[in-house]
Amino acid sequence: MTENTTTPQEEIVLEAKGITKQFPGVLASDNVNFDLRKGEIHALLGENGAGKSTLMNLIYGLHNPDKGEILVNGKVAAIHSPNDSIALGIGMVHQHFMLIPVFTVAENIMLGDEMVKRGSLDRASVAARINEISKQYGLDIDPNAIVGDLPVGIQQRVEIVKTLYRHAKIVILDEPTAVLTPQEAEDLFRIMRDLTARGVSIIFITHKLKEVLAVADRITVMRAGRVINTVSPAETDSAQLANMMVGRQVILTVDKKDHKPTEEILKVEGLHVRDQRDLETVHNVSFSVRGGEVLGIAGVQGNGQTELSEALTGLRSPTGGKVTIAEKDLTGKTPRVITEAGLAHIPEDRQRHGLVLSYSITDNMALCDYYHPPFSKHGVIQPKALDENARKLIAAFDVRTPSSFVSAGKLSGGNQQKVIVARELSRPVKLVIANQPTRGLDVGSIEYIHSEIIKMRDRGVAVLLISAELDEIIALSDRIAVMYRGQIVAIVDAKETTREQLGLWMAGAHVETA
Repeated sequence: MTENTTTPQEEIVLEAKGITKQFPGVLASDNVNFDLRKGEIHALLGENGAGKSTLMNLIYGLHNPDKGEILVNGKVAAIHSPNDSIALGIGMVHQHFMLIPVFTVAENIMLGDEMVKRGSLDRASVAARINEISKQYGLDIDPNAIVGDLPVGIQQRVEIVKTLYRHAKIVILDEPTAVLTPQEAEDLFRIMRDLTARGVSIIFITHKLKEVLAVADRITVMRAGRVINTVSPAETDSAQLANMMVGRQVILTVDKKDHKPTEEILKVEGLHVRDQRDLETVHNVSFSVRGGEVLGIAGVQGNGQTELSEALTGLRSPTGGKVTIAEKDLTGKTPRVITEAGLAHIPEDRQRHGLVLSYSITDNMALCDYYHPPFSKHGVIQPKALDENARKLIAAFDVRTPSSFVSAGKLSGGNQQKVIVARELSRPVKLVIANQPTRGLDVGSIEYIHSEIIKMRDRGVAVLLISAELDEIIALSDRIAVMYRGQIVAIVDAKETTREQLGLWMAGAHVETA
């Protein structure tokens, strides 16, 4: 392991020594040592389930360690709750934001630390302080805006301001780019650098190799609850980091043969879709996908991709147009009817639309066909058949779990996604709609899911891939459609376009295509 040497100028503000934490059946932190220096970005890298978030939850007081100690500014800290952590100047921005959508920015930020003047909430003083913090760190947020109306990237800024409002000098960012567009991620990195330039220290939890190499001062890699190594970006590269994360060589490029498209499977004609605000977010969209090909839909998040996917899978009714799967008109049909017609759906929000978190893995593996033999006979569920199916799929799709009876909600994000992929891609299907299939996943899981998508394409299945990750779109797609403000502005052969050209279309620079 690389030794960490610090000069007197490199002041250590946080140190975890010999941290061990065990949950039932899982050793989440195994004698972990970690330190953070003043004014640095220290990236904590690892697969889902490697122990990154557990270590940070221990530092933030959400759990208590079984062994070891945490030092803040050189002194042993008694951290038993987030309040203890906040009092020590530690703030945490969680992957899933802890904001109340109907409250204003100021109301969210003061929540739990309210300022009162003459018996009423002192919103004006809170807003003034938020403006001061925003100006100091270049965060630019409106204290009076309703949080639910803000883009995801701005909501994340609110979370950061909330930590600074409570005088945090150590900020933990847990998978902060998992829900951001590339542009929002770049903006976040600028904010992170501005924060460290002003003496704030940042722990950056992620699984994205390019990001840590671009923004981190040091990188600590964890695997199976242990620290594998701590390195600087200058002395490593993506391949070495991936090897440390997974414990084996990882193929970082997608290996695929030339596609052999067959008959048209999915046909979308003049589709119109409105969102929950009754605004038209998909306008007159037409395209088709053939068997044996991957059509990738590229675009900055929020340009109608979510509503398009929901309309195609039965989660939202279109207001106009036609959707045909294998020559069967399925416009506005229910998810069950569309699934029965041969659809496999990997949804954008795995917890909301892909799984029943309180159900076991066994039950989740059969959500699409539990009412068919062999899982049901004469209307009676057959537990043995369900269990055999789950055990087979857990082995085939490498789901990491101590038992098939564990609830889906207790799995890591990567393993939750593998449960969905196993259920959807193990059935005889004609069309796969994969919406953000690798969002929030580590490099090993991404490699695996990419290979499964290409396997389906090579079997003659039609694949519609929707992703905000342009690298993913380019790597997997045979043809690429670009969405901008609810419309398809270009459809091109993946081999005949460039990243730069796609970026221009995604930004609204319309170019006529043949």
